Amino acid sequence: MSITLIIIGITALVSFNCFNNRNLFDKLMFNAYAVAHQKQWYRILSHALVHGDWMHLGVNMFVLWSFGTSVERYFEAYFGAKGTLMFIILYLGGVAFATLSSLVKNQDNYHYNSVGASGAVGAVLFASILLNPMSKIYLFFIPIGIPAFIFGPLYIAYEMYMEKRSNDNIAHDAHYWGAIFGFILPILFEPKLFLVFIDQIF
Repeated sequence: MSITLIIIGITALVSFNCFNNRNLFDKLMFNAYAVAHQKQWYRILSHALVHGDWMHLGVNMFVLWSFGTSVERYFEAYFGAKGTLMFIILYLGGVAFATLSSLVKNQDNYHYNSVGASGAVGAVLFASILLNPMSKIYLFFIPIGIPAFIFGPLYIAYEMYMEKRSNDNIAHDAHYWGAIFGFILPILFEPKLFLVFIDQIF
């Protein structure tokens, strides 16, 4: 079974349990104050197992399923036996890296909380964009596929704009930091991937 499906299964199970168990939800969610002042470092990763509602969980897991298995195959092709380990590093690294900005900004704010795997899912999505930039990405409300290498910058720009302008209780910074991490990490693993990315576009 693919790592993507295992992650989806574990995340769905934990999220479902948290829907009915507020104490577990509170223990697993990312709280910047608890991490910085109470040394509850596990929250940097555990919050990705928790989601606010069925819609939040469903969208994240659908996107992960849509792109995760293909990224796994690319990693196996490029990195061989290490591909699975590198995919796990990509996912968990995306979870952690996406929280760093919020941790720095909100470490003294006891009321700042966040949940969800969006940072990790963004990392997987943007690894897919790096590896297959000419693929088409479809949004729910746009019937025409957008080339991945065009979608990527538009996504980053949108999330940065929403972080500055909106008050929708969504951690937009986690979205774009996770995405940036997902694009850069495979290049650190294998620098020639950036040249492959450029060659595919041009």
